[in-house]
Amino acid sequence: MPFQMNKVLLTGANGFLGREIIKTLEDKLEFTTLSRNSGDYQVCLDKETPNFKDNFNLVIHAAGKAHSIAKTENQKQEFFEINVIGTQNLLLGLERSNVPDFFVFISSVSVYGEDFGYNIDEEHILGAKDPYGLSKIEAEKIIMRWCAKNNVICTILRLPLLVGQSPPGNLGAMIRAIEKGYYFNIGGGKARKSMVLAKDVASFIQQVVPVGGIFNLSDGFNPNFNELSLAISQNRKKRKPLNLPNTMAIFMGKLGDLLGPNAPINSLKVKKINSDLTFSDNKARRLLNWTPQSVIDYINKNRI
Repeated sequence: MPFQMNKVLLTGANGFLGREIIKTLEDKLEFTTLSRNSGDYQVCLDKETPNFKDNFNLVIHAAGKAHSIAKTENQKQEFFEINVIGTQNLLLGLERSNVPDFFVFISSVSVYGEDFGYNIDEEHILGAKDPYGLSKIEAEKIIMRWCAKNNVICTILRLPLLVGQSPPGNLGAMIRAIEKGYYFNIGGGKARKSMVLAKDVASFIQQVVPVGGIFNLSDGFNPNFNELSLAISQNRKKRKPLNLPNTMAIFMGKLGDLLGPNAPINSLKVKKINSDLTFSDNKARRLLNWTPQSVIDYINKNRI
C-alpha cells in the first residue's frame, strides 16, 4: 500500500500543532483522532489506557502538557503524568491492539536544558532540569525503547517556538500586547531565537516518517525580537514597538529578584531575553532537503 494511503492515529488532535497537521495532510493521509474531549477516541491518556478498535500504520503523538513554568508541586507532577504516564498508556494501548509501522513523537528543544546558545544540534547533551524538559526526555527514552523492541521506525521532532494562525503561549501573548500597544523590546530586541512554522512541521512529517531519526526543526533564519515584533506590528497595522533600555531592564530585574518568585520579571528573565538561543536544523536540511519558509516572510504575507 502506498505510504500516502496509510491510516494514521493523531493524538493531541485539538492542539495547535495537531490542528495544523490535519489541515496540511488531510488530503494525503487518513486520520483517526484522539483527544481529551473530542475526536474519534476521547481519552485522558494520563488516566487511562485507550482501547483501540482500529489498526494504524502510523502514530503521531502530539498530545502533551505544553511548556510553562511550574510553580507548585502539583503543576510539576502534571508534566510527569501527562507527558510520561500518558505516553506509556498510549504505547500499552497500541500493544493491545496492533503495533504501527511508524511512530512520530513531537518533542521540544527544551530537552537540551539551555537558556543561551547558538546552533545547538541533536548531539548536544540532554541537560534539562525543569519539569517540562525532564518529562520530554523521559518520554523520548520510553518511545525509543518501545520502538526498538517492536521494530517500529521512530521519529522524534524537537521543536522550538511554533508559529501559525492564532498561536498560543508566549507568541500569542506578544501579539495581544502589540495589539493593545503595550509591548516593548528590551535593549533593541537583538537576541535571536529559533522558531518554525507549524505548517512546515506538518509537511515534514510525511517526508521523514519512512526514514526516522531525531531532528531539530527551525526556519533557519532565527529572527530576533525586533524583527519579529516589527513584522507583527506591520501585519496588524499597529505602531512600531517601543524599546526599553537594557539599564532599565536590569534594574527592574534586580527589583524582581527582591520581590520573589511571583514577580513578573527578574534578572534571569532579563538575561534570557537578551541572549541568543538558536538550534541547528542542518541535519534535516542535509538528509531530507528541509527547506522551510522564513517565519518573518510568512507573517509579512499572512495575518497570524
